[in-house]
Amino acid sequence: MEMIPTDSINKLIVTWKSLNELCETLSEAQWKTMTACPGWSVQDTLSHLVSTEKVSRGDTPSEHRATPRDYVKNKIGEFNEHEVDARRNSTGAQVFSEWKEVAAARTKQLNEADDAFFDTPVMMPTGRGTVGDFLSIRVLDCWVHEQDIRRALKLPGHESGPAAEHTIDRLIRTLPIVIGKRAATPEGDSVCFVISGPVRRELFITITNGRATFVDDEPANIRATFTTDSNTFLTLATGRGTAQENSAWWSGSGDTELVERIAHNLNMMI
Repeated sequence: MEMIPTDSINKLIVTWKSLNELCETLSEAQWKTMTACPGWSVQDTLSHLVSTEKVSRGDTPSEHRATPRDYVKNKIGEFNEHEVDARRNSTGAQVFSEWKEVAAARTKQLNEADDAFFDTPVMMPTGRGTVGDFLSIRVLDCWVHEQDIRRALKLPGHESGPAAEHTIDRLIRTLPIVIGKRAATPEGDSVCFVISGPVRRELFITITNGRATFVDDEPANIRATFTTDSNTFLTLATGRGTAQENSAWWSGSGDTELVERIAHNLNMMI
């Protein structure tokens, strides 16, 4: 039986409150501003969050069907696009009103639910899990999209704190694939990966028997050190910008070709 995931619930609610404060004063022009998420405006981004939380609450998905878009790559993307497109004729204020209603309802639902609710099996983007497991992914999705909106509107905020750390740490899990398989770090060598802030992390990854793994202590044979801030790491890891576009915000030392390969292979999103 799964314990009530209070930590994930609290991170979600904090992120939803931050979104509310961010969106409260947006003009219609701001709502229609395009984000770095392919094909989506600020309004579309919030429409996506609206639909996901409504379905999570138990509502029936929209029957609307969007015309095919070249940026839609999979079934999850198709579902998201149907829901987003269903709201494209609405104003930003209307979508925000719908968001506030569903966020309040979900807050109440999550705060009142019992262990059995959070232990309910569900299919997640990462495979089978429980409602409680899915909330951990919801923290990432909501915070990433909040940052998409803030970046598009040049309204920075909520760059640190529990939801930010949670998301950065989940993205960090994929670094062994980046360092080992994609960047082809040689056997026996290590990489130091430094995230300088607002979320700060210093990570060591070593290739042993062809497999890249995190190690706790600083290795003696560090082949390269890669340094960036958590905002740039988020941008690169979620495919919101390329290494070349963000070259002013990352650096490296040691094997410069390896540093380049790491930078150009950080995108972890499907």
